[in-house]
Amino acid sequence: MTDINRREAVLLSLLTPFAPYAIGAAGEQRQEPQHKMPNTSNVHWTGDEQIALLMYPGMTVMDLIGPHCMLGALMGAKIFLVAKSLDPVTSDTGVTITPNATFETCPRDLTVLFTPGGTDGTLAAAVDPETRVFMTDRGARAKYVTSVCSGSLILGAAGLLKGYKATSHWSVRHVLAGFGAIPTDARVVRDRNRITGAGVTAGLDFGLTMVAELRDRIYAECCQLMSEYDPDPPFNAGSMKTAPAEVKAPMVQLLAEFVKKSEALAAQTKG
Repeated sequence: MTDINRREAVLLSLLTPFAPYAIGAAGEQRQEPQHKMPNTSNVHWTGDEQIALLMYPGMTVMDLIGPHCMLGALMGAKIFLVAKSLDPVTSDTGVTITPNATFETCPRDLTVLFTPGGTDGTLAAAVDPETRVFMTDRGARAKYVTSVCSGSLILGAAGLLKGYKATSHWSVRHVLAGFGAIPTDARVVRDRNRITGAGVTAGLDFGLTMVAELRDRIYAECCQLMSEYDPDPPFNAGSMKTAPAEVKAPMVQLLAEFVKKSEALAAQTKG
């Protein structure tokens, strides 16, 4: 049994509601338990979605893993970690992940096409000819075209955000306008079949949004409870709206060069 099959077996046992009657070893029905489970027989528990998560050197690992943790709870779905080759891909923090599909072997017709963000690695992926061709091709047919953080720059460079509302990391959200998108300040932004998440940790919100979209709210809330996703951060500096000036100033300075390069990319793509 593969790791994915083991996880599905565990999820099935935890998420599938108890039936009103249980079948005994000999096939006879046993009486209903005294305390009934809620009736969730209408919940869409299993499916057959095909989900491709792009990987590239220098990607922000949490952009990938956050959504993957939520999407990986979709029983029956197939998740493809896609890269140019099957060689291990090293993230921005040095965490290395092995792809299970390449641009050639990834299914042509996808339920979800997703890309994580990053900084210089993201810009390199956005201008890489093979990556751009892959994203443009699969994005033309995917049921949902999605990203988290600055991954939306890759979507923009592939021409997949023209005329769509979208979000990104706060530092480069404005850059989306250069790709013909409509920058929108929100944790998760949906415009038709484009669903984008803001910076890094918004990948968890994005992932739950996608689970609810692909199955239903009850399924998504089960995943949220299983993950004990109940944020209560020790500081209130998680956005440009709440962070104090002494925190914002050095971060803006730190990201200034990345912002400049992102703006240049958008100008080049537009031209």
